[in-house]
Amino acid sequence: MEMVRMYEIPACRMVSSGTANWGEGVLEKFDAWFSTQPREAFPRDYLYWNETGFCWLYRLYEGQKAPEGFEAVDFPGGLYAVVTGIDQQTDMDALNAAVDEFLAKHGMERDPGRQQLGNIITPPQARELLGYSQMDYYAPVRGRDK
Repeated sequence: MEMVRMYEIPACRMVSSGTANWGEGVLEKFDAWFSTQPREAFPRDYLYWNETGFCWLYRLYEGQKAPEGFEAVDFPGGLYAVVTGIDQQTDMDALNAAVDEFLAKHGMERDPGRQQLGNIITPPQARELLGYSQMDYYAPVRGRDK
């Protein structure tokens, strides 16, 4: 059984927190807004690190506007290799090695033109039972000859 799965995020509009770090208030404000959004079977939020801080994104519904203080951005979408780990406890070297092995086996490579993403997939009730949160890690990919 393969532990890496392929997922496509469609091109869409997303609300962006902008770049910030925890404790500065921006991500906390984004979290307060995000927490009021309806829960779905699959999360609509994605987080990434861009060398100076985190950026949190939320995929908007058709016609939905960005909340005050945040902007909507165009997200290019694309294919991602996705693996699940434990938030803040995953051996990222082992995870990345598994992704790279999967990509090589299937004629793909990482796409350096797009951000790696992550999102917490564990609902609150499951987090309480497990004692931790599971996180999906998204590596942007493309065909090897692109």
